[in-house]
Amino acid sequence: MSIPPSRTVSEPWRKISWGDNARDLQYVKEYKPGNDDIKHVRILLYGPDGAGKSSFISSVSSVIQGRVTTPALTSDKRSSGTYETFKIRKEEGNPETFCDFVFNDVMDLKDGDGICADDIKLTLKGHVKEGYQFKPSSPLSPEDPGYNPCPSADDKVHVLVCVLSANSAEITDSVLKKMAVIREAASELGIPQMAIGTYIDLACPETENDLKNVYKSQHLKQKVKDFSAAVGVPENYIFPVKNYSDETDINDDVDTLILSALRQMINLGDDFIYKM
Repeated sequence: MSIPPSRTVSEPWRKISWGDNARDLQYVKEYKPGNDDIKHVRILLYGPDGAGKSSFISSVSSVIQGRVTTPALTSDKRSSGTYETFKIRKEEGNPETFCDFVFNDVMDLKDGDGICADDIKLTLKGHVKEGYQFKPSSPLSPEDPGYNPCPSADDKVHVLVCVLSANSAEITDSVLKKMAVIREAASELGIPQMAIGTYIDLACPETENDLKNVYKSQHLKQKVKDFSAAVGVPENYIFPVKNYSDETDINDDVDTLILSALRQMINLGDDFIYKM
């Protein structure tokens, strides 16, 4: 039996400190990798079409800089599938100071077209050069100029994040199979994995009215369970978030959810690089 999206309970099913963002914001800004040989934690985002990967990167930038920033990716870059590293500036007006974590966003996983799972596996290992354009019909090979034969520890992915929309239809079997191949490859490499659920405001009217209802929503709780069953990520490693979209000003509750997810990404990545 499906749960109505508007159903909420009085006690949250996960605890979170609302409005106390200063500590987490300071942590992510001042974070330094635990391995002296690595300059930054590399976070790779992947997921189905329209899940909100690039919007999440832009939202993180907005939270860090304290203002709503421009999108991380243009539509042209997204459609061309260019492999690009996105750095997050620590503060407005200082273009040379960046946080010690970076994001990479790859082409959407789709039925038929879209990035092939083998290319993401090579990305995990650091074999994809900056600026390489993914070709769905032609996976990257060692003979390709975009192939990096000797990746450094910085080139490799340190945490893999699945991005899913809480407001979309069920993921198709073909996309789930691609995601399973990617997860298996990351597991073989020991790369930690987590997930974020986007568009929670559109998925749940009560959460749209008040974002603090996110962990009181039984509909979103069921979504987390469904995500976990579909993609194999434990429920406590799945974080609901709302990306900045039509807002013109920063919102503390939006920031709280984004910082909660971001801090987990950094912690997982840091645990991994500490062992490298």
